[in-house]
Amino acid sequence: MDHTQDALPRHSRCDFLVIGDGVSGLELALGLAPHGEVVLLTKCEPGESNSLYAQGGIAAVLDPGDRFEDHLRDTLTAGDGLCHPEAARHVVENGTRAIERLLALGVPFSRDGKGLHLTREGGHSARRVIHTADATGRAVVETLLARVRENPRIRLVKNHIAIDLITDRQLGHSSREHQTRNRCHGCHALEIGTTRILTFQARFTILATGGAGKVYLYTSNPDCATGDGIAMAYRAGCRVANLEFVQFHPTCLFHPLAKSFLISEAVRGEGGLLLLKNGDRFMPRHHPMAELAPRDSVARAIDFEMKRTGDDCVFLDISHKGADFIRSHFPTISQSCQSFGIDMSRGPIPVVPAAHYTCGGVVTDLAGRTDVENLYAVGEVAHTGLHGANRLASNSLLECLVFADSAVESIIRRLSEQEQAPPPGVPLWDPVNSRPIQEAVMLSHNWDQIRRLMWNYVGIVRSDNRLVRAEQRIELFSQEINDLYWSCEITRDLVELRNLALVASLIIRSAIHRKESRGLHFNTDHPDKNEEWRRDTILEIKR
Repeated sequence: MDHTQDALPRHSRCDFLVIGDGVSGLELALGLAPHGEVVLLTKCEPGESNSLYAQGGIAAVLDPGDRFEDHLRDTLTAGDGLCHPEAARHVVENGTRAIERLLALGVPFSRDGKGLHLTREGGHSARRVIHTADATGRAVVETLLARVRENPRIRLVKNHIAIDLITDRQLGHSSREHQTRNRCHGCHALEIGTTRILTFQARFTILATGGAGKVYLYTSNPDCATGDGIAMAYRAGCRVANLEFVQFHPTCLFHPLAKSFLISEAVRGEGGLLLLKNGDRFMPRHHPMAELAPRDSVARAIDFEMKRTGDDCVFLDISHKGADFIRSHFPTISQSCQSFGIDMSRGPIPVVPAAHYTCGGVVTDLAGRTDVENLYAVGEVAHTGLHGANRLASNSLLECLVFADSAVESIIRRLSEQEQAPPPGVPLWDPVNSRPIQEAVMLSHNWDQIRRLMWNYVGIVRSDNRLVRAEQRIELFSQEINDLYWSCEITRDLVELRNLALVASLIIRSAIHRKESRGLHFNTDHPDKNEEWRRDTILEIKR
């Protein structure tokens, strides 16, 4: 039920606090609701997330001619030596069950005369991507959100942004009182548009906040993808891993009026060709799989050709498939392109790479458990080991579904194993001596400068010199932002900017650490892969 029209108390308790309402958050809320009261916290309108804009689909072994071992092999190949095999197998082998659950809930997946229609995307050796035309994420999110709204045990709280997690360490509990691990007890959150800061106390807290695409100037992600969960978990004492591996989607629409509009991988999967301005096809020169190569290879090839030619973009052409095929397979993309005066049935689409997916994140086990007791992380916010150095197309929504179910099973098991201890005393937020921000232009300036810095210095192609300069500059930004945070009233812009700066710093530090090129991380000073670096990059806060 959507209770955001009700006046919320400054302090509230629940069994389960889920922060974020993409596919992971919605699936978690539905799975936990039979076992207690759920608060589902979202800083935007319900459903607004990376999940909503996922076009291509969900990879799973559904065709009788396909095999788990083949999907596993494709995942490991794309991950370039850094996938955790046990995590990849866990996701692949539980994918079919996850799809069956979505079908039972009523997700309207596309069908053909043989049943469910499966398409193929880059890096896959078979057709195994189930989809709803070219708007799969929207179909899944809207279906799950409708079920959430119907459930009386789920309190959907919109337009509230989590500021920080509440932990034993933050509360000052002694190690003698809590000898096992640092525990999480919920979060403080700002009611957006006001100065009210609320305390949400919970037995279990689950981060489902998505990735950090907005740390880059050009991204396919919506405005909410500011790395909030990664930043909060790191400050709370969680390890983060492999943040140097940021996936740049090769094909975002290049148009002055188009904001973050993605041209799905499935366009290339169904025969789309990448061309230069003069009409030359270039991908066969860069990879044996040509347009169906993994995303990192395609993005680097486009970046190389744009720098070589000086062109602002390349072109994706599927017009040879005909208008009827295009309208039936890609109605959303076709209509959106048409709104910008581009007819993809008659000619090519101008495209450029853009930051798309955060392959690293908060370190978790196969149940989504983090280093902080009673804190879970699921979806793009998490590092499960599934994606390694590069995510295989359409494995992201699959990860959301499988790990959401695994986290639910773990939490339910722990509910039955644990005696419910009296909840600790959690104080209300103390505003100290905060004052209104006098010059909001400082926030917008820093926001813009950080995103430009990351795009120019820590983008598709990197170098030691650029990374060192980026580290020096982000430190200056971070100091200025922290000064504002500790002396001014909390606003959404300030919370997001603080998180953005921290995640940018973590990405830079991770990239500096890795002295090789692998998967999504390419450094011109270390252009080769080195087996000595076939390991995760782990960062943790120093206390």
